[in-house]
Amino acid sequence: MKDLGDIMKQAQGLQSKMQEIQEKIAAMEVEGASGGGMVRIVLNGKGYAKAVAIEPSLMKEDDREVLEDLIAAAINDAKAKLETRSAEEMKALTAGLPLPPGMKLPF
Repeated sequence: MKDLGDIMKQAQGLQSKMQEIQEKIAAMEVEGASGGGMVRIVLNGKGYAKAVAIEPSLMKEDDREVLEDLIAAAINDAKAKLETRSAEEMKALTAGLPLPPGMKLPF
């Protein structure tokens, strides 16, 4: 039964680390940009927009479609960065764990 006790301790440790990483990810902020930085979006770790900055020269009626495209591109850039940073944090958690190939945490 010693092995079961060790497994339970590992599980508790993993659960604690998972909680810490989830809190760290939630506290993250990432910035996405498009149009050479003319549009910038800041997302928090949960994927919610925290700030939007738009170059005033883009605020013209005839540039509306361009601006809309740049906003979407900046959001997508920030989202991709957030996913990359979150994956890096989770990778640190799973380092050394004997997980089958392709298996990711959280389940």
